[in-house]
Amino acid sequence: MDAGATPGNGGHHERKRKRGRHAAACISCHRRKQKCDGARPCFNCTRRSVAMSCTYTDEAQRTAHSTSTPSASSTRELPNSPLPEQPRRLQTPPSVDQNTQSNPTPAGIAGASTRTSSAPSDPSDGQVGHLFRSRDASLYFGSFYFGPQAAAKIIEAPAPDLSSGIRHAAGSTHSFRDVGGPFSQIWDLLGLLPRKKSSVDRITECFLAELNWAIDAVHPASFKVKYDLFWERKFGFEDFASIDLRWLALLFIILAYGVLLDCPNPKNKELQRELQESSLCFYWAARRAIVIAPTFYGESLDLVRAGVLVTRYLIHLRGVPESWLTTSFAMRMAQAQGIHIDGERWRLPRKETETRRRLWSHIYVLDKTIALAVGRPFAIVDQQCLVKRATNIWLDDHADEEASTAPELPLSEPTLSVYNFLAHDLAVIVGKIQEGCFGLFTVSYDTVLSLDQDIMNWEARLPPYFRLQDPDTSKDELYPFLFWNRLHLHSMYHFTRVTLHRPYLLRQSITNRFKHSHDACIASACADLDMRLKYFGQSLSDRLKWTLGPHHLFNSALVLGIITVRNPHSRRSNAILEDLAAYCEMQRNDIWLNEFALAEVKIVELCIKKAKQFRNKKASSNAQPTPRAQPEETNCQEGIDATLQSTDIRDLPPFPSLQIDFDTDDHFQQLPNLTGANGYSWQAAWGDPSFSLLEATDLQQWEHVLDNIMGVCPS
Repeated sequence: MDAGATPGNGGHHERKRKRGRHAAACISCHRRKQKCDGARPCFNCTRRSVAMSCTYTDEAQRTAHSTSTPSASSTRELPNSPLPEQPRRLQTPPSVDQNTQSNPTPAGIAGASTRTSSAPSDPSDGQVGHLFRSRDASLYFGSFYFGPQAAAKIIEAPAPDLSSGIRHAAGSTHSFRDVGGPFSQIWDLLGLLPRKKSSVDRITECFLAELNWAIDAVHPASFKVKYDLFWERKFGFEDFASIDLRWLALLFIILAYGVLLDCPNPKNKELQRELQESSLCFYWAARRAIVIAPTFYGESLDLVRAGVLVTRYLIHLRGVPESWLTTSFAMRMAQAQGIHIDGERWRLPRKETETRRRLWSHIYVLDKTIALAVGRPFAIVDQQCLVKRATNIWLDDHADEEASTAPELPLSEPTLSVYNFLAHDLAVIVGKIQEGCFGLFTVSYDTVLSLDQDIMNWEARLPPYFRLQDPDTSKDELYPFLFWNRLHLHSMYHFTRVTLHRPYLLRQSITNRFKHSHDACIASACADLDMRLKYFGQSLSDRLKWTLGPHHLFNSALVLGIITVRNPHSRRSNAILEDLAAYCEMQRNDIWLNEFALAEVKIVELCIKKAKQFRNKKASSNAQPTPRAQPEETNCQEGIDATLQSTDIRDLPPFPSLQIDFDTDDHFQQLPNLTGANGYSWQAAWGDPSFSLLEATDLQQWEHVLDNIMGVCPS
């Protein structure tokens, strides 16, 4: 008897097998044992170009009819219908405070809808801003997305259907594993992550514990929420399509820092090189994700923060010219979300407003200082920005209701915001220096003195714990970030003063009218060199807490090296040469020395060599008998000062600087011709504000410049 027959029916009726679940897949997916999305046609049939043969069994149709969730096809048919539920996983869960997230968009939009819900609405209002919300971007000039130029078109015309995330590519005929498919880039990026989650956990925690609290990079609680959501996803198309590339870019650049922080003191050069290569791998993954993410999603604060961290990473590697480009990207991402307009004008919650102010200040400081360092135009125009500086209050860990009533703290109780708005204030002066003194037109020396007075006024307003001379360090134990913020502000101050007075450092005047620039430049350069000598005694984790800014934008050792070449016989030249020699030795013994820093060391060593050669040449010439006595010449400026004290001015010999009118536009044509071998004159870098310094890697050009500078003073 057949095993499937029963005695009662004579073996003609087979026993039906009970199904553990209802069939919902199409016939083709069921036969191939593939996961079907239930659409008509489904994704797999569309991908295989057999959409016409995508059919369902009666049981699958009844199952689909009995469910209440709309299918993917019905969602695509309604342009103005709500977005599918799956992409909403990219937004912040209700249990987490929105204003501390890397992406404040849901909070800003939700707050706007709450405020306007009681007012009568026009039937066409539903169309306005749909494009904006679907791209998951923050408010910008109202509820539209592309700014005032496109406002009328977006308001009058129906909003196009641009779905959030990458689910709009579900109808593609390419698999996400295919090279030409829309998911191939994401697939490659995920392959760059460490295979073990425990390794990522350790590296990420190193960044949050060692560096994040000092540079105000991300909000730890908000970052960890998205971090947990990322690792809780399951393999498959649905969870694969929900990956937020904007946050993934932030994760990669955090891993780039974390790898270095995980082993800040490598035992040998081979281990250091391995760590550097691993860090660079994550850095390039972050750059790649930053470029791809806006194509799939739009802008978010995660992208802005990733752009800021990428810029700081390049500064750490001494890639300052390239950091000028990445700063512009971060600025554009911020402007696309309206961060250049203060949150109070958007009527955003106080907590989110303070977060956006601090983030904008980070971008502002980087943009102004990097532009001044490389001699290129800055990207942020103050006349187009309406952002107030941050206040001395920290609201990231407060609820919205508590944050709205929290009082501002006095300066005696500092937070990270104090450093933030002080650096912003100095960056405003840096922007004025770039615009007024390093433009296409020459300015009077009075303008330089006026800007220097602005710097001194900024210094006078510093709180006691940030003073340049004898700062109050009693609060450092209670507020650990103060020590590193102090070093950062001091480095930024010295960078600003040295850059402002650099064009006048080597200029000569019979009335000594540029003495203020000489003294200011030398004083700031010596103070900064002292900080650099102490820098080598710190671990990498401590260095990164304060050097991801102006410290690596210039090198005071180069400035002092030029001074010794110009005045090798001055009273302070011996002391400067000793400090420069110690600096070069410490640099060469530093295990984290890279090729850019090594190039700067070679230039400083070249300055030391040239200065000693000039001193030896002078000593040998003085030892030889001469037919008649000649007045002793130490160096150009000191020789002039000594002559002024002993000789009547009418008896002075002709001197080139006497013929120069420094208030005219063509005074550089009147300087002596000291052009180098390749047509480069030393005045271009040290006397013309419209020129920036030579690249440190151009050693041959530097040698020509130093030879020409040495030729100004008689030997």
